[in-house]
Amino acid sequence: MEKIRIITDSGSDFCAPYPENLTVMPLTIHFGPEEYRDGQTIDHKTFYEKLISGKELPTTSLIPPGEFEEVFEKARSAGETVIAILLSSKLSGTYQSAVLAADGQENIHVVDSMNATLGEQILVKYALQLVEQGFLAKEIVAELERIKSHINLMGMPDTLEYLHRGGRISKTVAVLGGALSIKPVLRLVDGEVVMIGKARGSKNGNNYLIQEVNKSGVDFSKPLCLGYTGLSDELLQRYIADSKQLWEGKIDQLPISTVGATIGTHVGPGAIVLAFFDNQ
Repeated sequence: MEKIRIITDSGSDFCAPYPENLTVMPLTIHFGPEEYRDGQTIDHKTFYEKLISGKELPTTSLIPPGEFEEVFEKARSAGETVIAILLSSKLSGTYQSAVLAADGQENIHVVDSMNATLGEQILVKYALQLVEQGFLAKEIVAELERIKSHINLMGMPDTLEYLHRGGRISKTVAVLGGALSIKPVLRLVDGEVVMIGKARGSKNGNNYLIQEVNKSGVDFSKPLCLGYTGLSDELLQRYIADSKQLWEGKIDQLPISTVGATIGTHVGPGAIVLAFFDNQ
């Protein structure tokens, strides 16, 4: 039977403990001169404590080809076929690093998730399910390539401050939006984050998200996940209460995850994030 190892990066926000056949490789997070290995030398809680208290936004570095080469060689030596599912190539150079490291080796398959954070995470979870069901690596890769366009990743920041600090909106828009309690609704489209709408206040923002979920429809036979940025899930729990008709009777328990540096840097604490496969 084919031994398959799934590899992903820490941009997937896949938190330990990991399944035995999953390897999560850390991106590097820089707070000024300080350098951390995401998920290894800094956890999500510490990241947000430093983000909130810091004056400058942190940056993240891609995983270099050499680190992929080491992990790929370890898998090859163990007789494993590799499926690497990585951050959208439009958001990070990590995917290209893995492609360079793979160098056409037949037992290594590199998949551009065209996603990030929980969207990437649910694609990884789906791959793990397919491995458990006994599919071959080539079959799994073909299915991932087919279905990744059906992942819906959307969210709503609680503040415009970090979008402004990251240069995505002007100071005027941030100040005015804050005064009016404007909540932007963001979505990943073709591997990039775009703003799809605005709502005034959290309640209207929650309703906007509910409408977007209803438009797409949720495939409850596949993984889904809800998440939050920051140190508290209070706003996410409010959203869950407002949207209970979406989930009741369709899933026993909503999977909830914290969202780390890849997206958290840009939206700040208090954001709500949803990831699911649509049923189109």
